[in-house]
Amino acid sequence: MKFLALTLAFHLPHPRTGELTPVTERFREVAAAAVLAEELGFDGFAFGERHERPFLSSSPPVVLSHVAALTSRIRLFTAVTTLSLLDPVRAYEDYATLDHLSGGRLDLMIGKGNGTAQAELFHVTEQDQWDRNREGYELFRRLWREDTVTWSGRYRPSLRNAEVLPRPLQRPVRVWHGSATSKESVDLAARHGDPIFSANVTHAVEPYAELVRYYRERWEHYGRDPAGALVGAGSAGYYCTPKSQDAIEEYRPVFDARLRLFAARGIDPVFPTLEDALERSSLLVGSPQQIIDKVHRYHDRLGHEVMHLSAEPDGLPADRYRASLELFQNEIAPVLRKEIPSRPLSPGGPS
Repeated sequence: MKFLALTLAFHLPHPRTGELTPVTERFREVAAAAVLAEELGFDGFAFGERHERPFLSSSPPVVLSHVAALTSRIRLFTAVTTLSLLDPVRAYEDYATLDHLSGGRLDLMIGKGNGTAQAELFHVTEQDQWDRNREGYELFRRLWREDTVTWSGRYRPSLRNAEVLPRPLQRPVRVWHGSATSKESVDLAARHGDPIFSANVTHAVEPYAELVRYYRERWEHYGRDPAGALVGAGSAGYYCTPKSQDAIEEYRPVFDARLRLFAARGIDPVFPTLEDALERSSLLVGSPQQIIDKVHRYHDRLGHEVMHLSAEPDGLPADRYRASLELFQNEIAPVLRKEIPSRPLSPGGPS
């Protein structure tokens, strides 16, 4: 199994002190989290894209370019690139440039995105957001593969023998399709022979497992070898200590702060207590062996080869969270890497 450290760059009051970190300092924390992820041996660092509160992740190409300059080995993921909101030509230019600056370490994860505020900001609707994502990806895909492109569509001006520069370093970059509920998204992935990344965060495992089953069915429907399907999956949070009781009690204020955020936004939580979340969600909190066992239970349902953990402490003391990540890499990751085989992240070679 391969492991990504992921952040969406939440910008919220600290769950213990109520203080709000200045924006500049939050970006420094994100960069430091990426450097730490490489130092600890994570396979990839993933940075989300959101265009509304409470996130500071509106510009993944800029952030990941900065991370590329601070690191040398770790692969760089978007999580996700919201193609339904973006001009695919401009997005290609940004990410092809980043591919060169990172020395070919870029992996893209695309999705239609969600959120009312960002949809209003970019003048998209729930009705056309999926069509924009599909159309944008079909052009985006061609731009990575063809030196000149002639194309017409509904949502951007047409192209005629267009040359879009720079040409990428990776030919082509791997694109994952991130999805929580969308059958359209996983069908698009299967049609083009691309991997998927299940969100696997908000709900219990069943709807995500059903979506992965559908992806594998569509993969075969398009005449592809079943062994070629590749799946990643998220986790709803992570914290590990040698004794499970310590991990649970230290994580409780983080979970309680999450419940307060839901209440303030009028959202009914799927998991109303920490104990319920530990039982039914993908939350990874406990001892090393408990986390190994839970990842195996989820792997039995999803068959995933890649998973993400939170790159940042989410309100836990920074030194304790670093110790928790070190425990993951020293005691958990070696077992899961051995027991759950996985292919290289880079399709062009080992990573």
